[in-house]
Amino acid sequence: MRLPVLSPAVPVILVGIAGAARAAYLDLRRRRLRISRVTIAGLLTALDVASMGVTAGTAAGLLFLVATYLTFVQPLYLFALFAFEAVATVGIGLFLWREGRLQVQFQRPIGIVFAEFLVLVGAYELVEPHFFFNYPGFPLNKEPTLFWAAWVFCGGAIITVIVPQFLKRREEHRIIERVTTQGEAIQAEYTPATAECPHPERWKMLDSMTAEVEVLDFLKSLVVTVKPELVVETGTFMGLSAIKMAEGMKANGFGRIVTCEFDPVVFQKAKERIAASGLAAWIECRNESSLDMKIYGTIDIFFSDSDIPIREKEIRKFLPQINPNGIVVTHDASSHYKIVREAALRLEQEGLLSVVLVATPRGLVIAQKREGRK
Repeated sequence: MRLPVLSPAVPVILVGIAGAARAAYLDLRRRRLRISRVTIAGLLTALDVASMGVTAGTAAGLLFLVATYLTFVQPLYLFALFAFEAVATVGIGLFLWREGRLQVQFQRPIGIVFAEFLVLVGAYELVEPHFFFNYPGFPLNKEPTLFWAAWVFCGGAIITVIVPQFLKRREEHRIIERVTTQGEAIQAEYTPATAECPHPERWKMLDSMTAEVEVLDFLKSLVVTVKPELVVETGTFMGLSAIKMAEGMKANGFGRIVTCEFDPVVFQKAKERIAASGLAAWIECRNESSLDMKIYGTIDIFFSDSDIPIREKEIRKFLPQINPNGIVVTHDASSHYKIVREAALRLEQEGLLSVVLVATPRGLVIAQKREGRK
C-alpha cells in the first residue's frame, strides 16, 4: 500500500496553527480570561489576543520552514527570504508579548497590541522590498503598497484614539474599570529593580497601585502581632489593605480601622468591596482628605498610603495622636519614590521618628515615635 505524500505546506501550516493556539492560550491565561469571556471583555481585547496568536503562529511556521529548508525550500534565495521574515516576525512577536504584559499590569490601553500589530506588520511589508535582495523574476512585494499602507494607517488611527483617552483618565479609574471587566490577577511585580531591591520579580502584585501582595500579608500579621485598638489608613483605593488588616482584627477579636479615600469614584468602589468582604463591621470608610480627617482616640497603627506629595504632612498631623509604642507604616518609600523616602529620613533627623527602610520593590517604612524608645 502506497502512503499519500503530504504537500510541504501542510506541516508548516499545522505548526503555525499549533503556535498560534499556544500563544493565544498563554495570553488568555495571563489575562485570566476564558475564551468564552473574551467577547465580554470587549472586541479590542479579543483583537489583542488574536494579534498575538497570529504573530506567534506565523513565526512558528516560518521557523519550521527555515529549519527544514533543505527538504522543502528551494532555491537558496527563498531560504534567505524566509529566514529574514522569521527573524522579523519573532522580533515583532516579542515586542507585542511585552506590550501585552504591560497591558495586563494596567500600563497600556486595551487595543494597543492590535494597533501596534497593524503598524509593525504593515511597515515591515512596505519596507522589506527596499532593503532585501530583489532577485529577478521574484516579486517580493506581491500585495499592493496601498494594502499595507492601509494597515499602518488603521493601526495609527486606533492608537490616536485610545492612547489619549487612556492617558487623560486617572490611573485609579483605569484600574477600577479593568478590574470590573476582567477581574484581578496576581502577577509578578512590575516595578523596576533598585539598588536596595534588585529582584522585584520575586514579589507579587495585583495592580500598579495596591501594595504588593506580601505587604498586604505583612499588614495583617502586624495587626495580629501588635493587637491595636485603632488603626488609621490614608488612601483606601480598592480597600484591599483595609480588608487585610480587618482580617487581623477579626482574629484578635477587637479593634477598628478608620480609612479615608478622597476620590468619590474610588471611594464608592472601595465601599462595595469592603461590604462584600464580610468585614465591614471592623472598617469605617470615609470619603474625605486625610488632611481634613478628624480622628478621636489614640492611634496604634498609622498606615500612610495616600497621594505621595502629602504623606509627610499627614504623618506630622497625626503624630501627636499616635501611641508612643505604636507603629507608623508608609508605603512607596523605595529609591524610585524619593519624596516618601526623604520625608521619612527628615522626620528621623528631626528626632520625631525612628525609621527602618524595608527593601520591597516599592519600598516600605516601618517607624516608631522617638519618645517610644525611652
